Amino acid sequence: MSNPRPKRPNDWDVEQYEGRHAYVWNFGASLIEILAPQPAERILDLGCGPGQLTAQIAESGAIAIGLDKSPAMIAQARINYPKLQFRLADGASFRVDEPVDAVFSNAALHWMKQPELVATCVWRALKPGGRFVAEFGGQGNVRAIVEAISAASGETESQWYFPSIGEYATLLERVGFAVTNAVLFDRPTPLAGEDGLQDWIKMFADPLLALKPVEERPEVIQRVEETVRPKLFRDGVWYADYKRLRIIAHREP
Repeated sequence: MSNPRPKRPNDWDVEQYEGRHAYVWNFGASLIEILAPQPAERILDLGCGPGQLTAQIAESGAIAIGLDKSPAMIAQARINYPKLQFRLADGASFRVDEPVDAVFSNAALHWMKQPELVATCVWRALKPGGRFVAEFGGQGNVRAIVEAISAASGETESQWYFPSIGEYATLLERVGFAVTNAVLFDRPTPLAGEDGLQDWIKMFADPLLALKPVEERPEVIQRVEETVRPKLFRDGVWYADYKRLRIIAHREP
């Protein structure tokens, strides 16, 4: 009998996420500048995680609402920021009680493998003319790491959605958005500690090891490190070969 193929779980190790992967929301701060939240605006943070960026949006005076599919993330967000609103919901099926001025999303959309359903939910949530500001993994994101894991583990099925600019802009236009800006760019991202790459794989890419028994996975990870070390290890620091897709779009009036 073969091992079952797990999907990315809805429950994360939030302690590890907050402790060793703070770069996720630290990089998102520049996206909030593009969002430019205004006092009294209603803004939905789609894939809010533990809520750090939701809180930064709220500091502008906006009414920030965090939404995430993970019960663990929502529970932690409510502990971190008890005065803010956080809701447990799926990005591919959520609805809002009252239309919002903007939908914001950082480092989350690549986990949502029904992108047209997600885009439709975002469109429905927005007021006419409302804006959608998002950044997530784009075409080629973590390619070196994923190819090395696939070679070492035999797993070839991607757990992510990493579109090109053309693919995603076309999808948004089909749903009813006007795309005003789209850029795909490299963001080599330092990973904390000597075990940074191992930690990243265990946090974000563990399902790619699904074909291997648990006791064999440390050896697989070691082979991955050996493969990517010449490209992704510099001056004592591991780097993830991130490529980010940043999108600004508006719901047509």
